[in-house]
Order: sequence, then structure tokens, then C-alpha cells
Amino acid sequence: MAIFDLTGKTVVVTGAGSGIGRATAVLVAAQGASVVVADIAESAHGTVTMITDDGGSARAVVGDISDPAVAASLIEDGNADGTLWGLVNNAGVMDLFAGVSHVDDATWERCLRINLTAPMYLMRAAVPVLVENGGGSIVNMSSAAGMRGAAAGAAYTASKHGLIGLTRNTAYTYGKLGVRCNAVMPGGVETNIMASIDQTKLDTEHLGALGPVHASALRNAKPDELAVLVLFLLSAEASNVNGALIANDGGWSAG
Repeated sequence: MAIFDLTGKTVVVTGAGSGIGRATAVLVAAQGASVVVADIAESAHGTVTMITDDGGSARAVVGDISDPAVAASLIEDGNADGTLWGLVNNAGVMDLFAGVSHVDDATWERCLRINLTAPMYLMRAAVPVLVENGGGSIVNMSSAAGMRGAAAGAAYTASKHGLIGLTRNTAYTYGKLGVRCNAVMPGGVETNIMASIDQTKLDTEHLGALGPVHASALRNAKPDELAVLVLFLLSAEASNVNGALIANDGGWSAG
């Protein structure tokens, strides 16, 4: 058997129309998985084309996963033939880098809804299915901001800290039933996440205060460098890895 082989398994990847999600979807498909490419943007279809042109299996689902009905339907679609194995909660949005004294209600609500509540909806729907299927793997894309307070604003930081708590609780609660749950903690990555906000509204004062911390990052990673870790966590080779918070930031968090 090939290492990291996912043949016969279905994996749902959110935010897979670009960036880390797209790189992950393409990589897991290359290892034999059937991939459900989920995104709020039509670019999901472009990812599917990349996969199928290379001989892989994928289908696109376009919708807002922060709607609980959409999230439940996405998991149902992923398990249409009873082979759902993996869920990668990658979709996310950035905040405006404002501290708690300046964060506005809309930014707070949006970050928590997309970065934390949507993964909860998906996991709530997926866990019973994975248990029934005999096990599976959930990978949550947290952030360096899930481990430290000087990487983003209050809203994004709170959402990514919350995702860590959700990861740990799920790992402990369902690990004995064969469902693993781990979190990946990227630093800077070459993605379009900053396009998720109106950059003319950035809190430049607070962002400036974070400047020395950001300057200590060694470099921005390529999406493929995150995808290979996600692939490992989805695979049988990671069978004893559960509840782990794995930094993939080039050593930024070690400083």
C-alpha cells in the first residue's frame, strides 16, 4: 500500500476554491480520495477541474457553510456512498486587526460565525457519520493566532483560540470511537485571505503594534507546505495522532 493512501475514502475540504484548501484538495485527490470541494465562491469548480484533469475524483459544492442547513447538507453529500472519512475545516476570514476596544460588531460576528461556528456545524453533522463509518479524521485549520495574542485582532484571535478548544474537546470525546481531530497552526501563508476584508478599514495603529511580532516570522509558507501536513493527519499513518496542535509556521512560534 502506498504511504498516505486514501483510496476508497471521501474527504470534504472547505475553502477549497483557493489557497490552502485548493492545495489540500488536489493533494488528497492525488492520493486516491474522492474530494468534495466546498467554497462560497464559484472558484470551487476550478479546483474540481484541476483534480479531474489529472485523473482524480472531485465534485464542487458552492454555498455558505455558516448556514447550519448548508453544513449538514454538505456532510450528507460527502457521505452519499457511505465513504466519508475526512473533514478539513479550512475556510476562514481575517479581521481588521482591531483590539477589543475597537472591534466592531459586524467583524466580531463574521469571524466567529465563519471561523468557529461553521466548523462546529460541520463537525456536529460529520462526527455521527464518521462513527457509523468506523472512524475518520477531522483537521481544523487554526492559526498562529490560536496560540498567541499578537498575530491578529481580537475577533480573529478569539475565533482561532475557540477552534483549538473545539478540536481538543472533540478529540477527547470521540477518539475512543475512532474519530481523530487535530489542528494545524499556520503562520503567514501565501493565500488571498486578506481579500476577505476591506483593507481600507484596517486598524493600522493596532497592526503597527503587532509589527515587531510579524517581522519575526521567517517567511510566508506556500499552500502546498500546509497541505502535506493535512494529508498526513488524514491518513492511517497518523492513527495515533489525536488532539494535537501542530505549528506549521517555519519556527515563528518557537521565538
